[in-house]
Amino acid sequence: MNAPPRLVIGISGASGVIYGVRALAVLRSAGVETHLVMTRAAEMTLGYETTWKLRDVHALASVVHRVEDVGAGIASGSFRTLGMLVAPCSVRTLSEIAYGNTTSLLTRAADVVLKERRRLVLMLRETPLHLGHIRAMAAVTEAGAILAPPVPAFYAAPRTLEDLVDHAVGRCLDLFGIETDLVRRWGEPGVDGETPPRRARHAD
Repeated sequence: MNAPPRLVIGISGASGVIYGVRALAVLRSAGVETHLVMTRAAEMTLGYETTWKLRDVHALASVVHRVEDVGAGIASGSFRTLGMLVAPCSVRTLSEIAYGNTTSLLTRAADVVLKERRRLVLMLRETPLHLGHIRAMAAVTEAGAILAPPVPAFYAAPRTLEDLVDHAVGRCLDLFGIETDLVRRWGEPGVDGETPPRRARHAD
C-alpha cells in the first residue's frame, strides 16, 4: 500500500506564525502527513498574534514532536519525507541551519533534510537585513535550502490578509509539488473563475 506523502513543518518564533498554522490546515485537507515541531518562542508568538490555542494547532498535525526531542524520527535521514517547510523562519533558526549549529529538533530536522538532499523551504521573516543575515542566507542557499520570504503578491489582487497568507503558503507548497487552490496564478483563472487583472503601465 502506498503511504501518504510526509512533510515536516517547523514553526519558529518569528512574526508570522499564521503561515505555519495555515500550511498545516491546507496539508491536512490535501491528505499530506505532517510532522510538526514548534519552538517555545513560536508557542509564545501564537498567543501574541492569533486567537489560536496551542492544542488546536497541534490537532492540525498528523504527529507533533517536542522541540527538545532530538531522538525523534524526523531527526534521522532514514525517515523519508518530501522535505521540510519552516514557516515562519527566524534569523536565529536560519543561522543555526546555515552553520550546522543544531540546538533543537527543529534545526536538526532541517539539517537532516539538507544532508539527504531533500527540499528545505525557509519562509524567512526579518527586515531590514544586515550583512551577517545576508551571509547566513547565502550559506544556507549554498547548502541547498530555498529562501522564500512571504512577500505579498499584489498582482493576485488580494482583498484580505487571509488572501495574502494563502498565496504565500500556496507558493511555498508549490515548491514541494503539492497542489492547492490557494494560488491565483498569473494568466490563469482562479477558483472564483477570475484571472488576475493586467493593468496598464503608467508612463514615467
